[in-house]
Amino acid sequence: MFKIGDKAVYPAQGLVEIESIESREISGTKSDFYILRIVNTDMTIILPVANVESVGMRDLVDSSQIAEVMDLFRNEYHLDGPLPSWSRRQKIYQDKIRSGNLREVALVLRELCFLKENKDLSYGEKKYLEQARKLVIQELAYAHGCPEEEMTTEIESLLAHSRNVF
Repeated sequence: MFKIGDKAVYPAQGLVEIESIESREISGTKSDFYILRIVNTDMTIILPVANVESVGMRDLVDSSQIAEVMDLFRNEYHLDGPLPSWSRRQKIYQDKIRSGNLREVALVLRELCFLKENKDLSYGEKKYLEQARKLVIQELAYAHGCPEEEMTTEIESLLAHSRNVF
């Protein structure tokens, strides 16, 4: 159970803050709701407390998970075979981003950064690259307690040293 003021991760939206917990009656049934504010925006999400698990909202990553994700960026990367079609990759990227799992989102970021070094990205690929970059950097920066700019520089440096060509 989250408390007012807690930070959490909402899949595909990123870092949210619990602004309030309210009881509301809908169709004669009283339920509790989290009022979430997406950090760095004015957008809010109203989420039934009972649906937290089903939507995948979770706590921020801990230090061991931070290290695991940073190792993903640090290690040399190469494709494990031919590049799947864009429609197949789009589905894979979408599923990984929607999972809310930081490691899965980081895999999308790593692959798209690799592809960007080796070919021109399509509009859709660029969209997923920016979304994955935002989600990874925002959570890692907050969990690590550093500014997003600092985390961006660190991740870009790690990725630059781990790239190979096709």
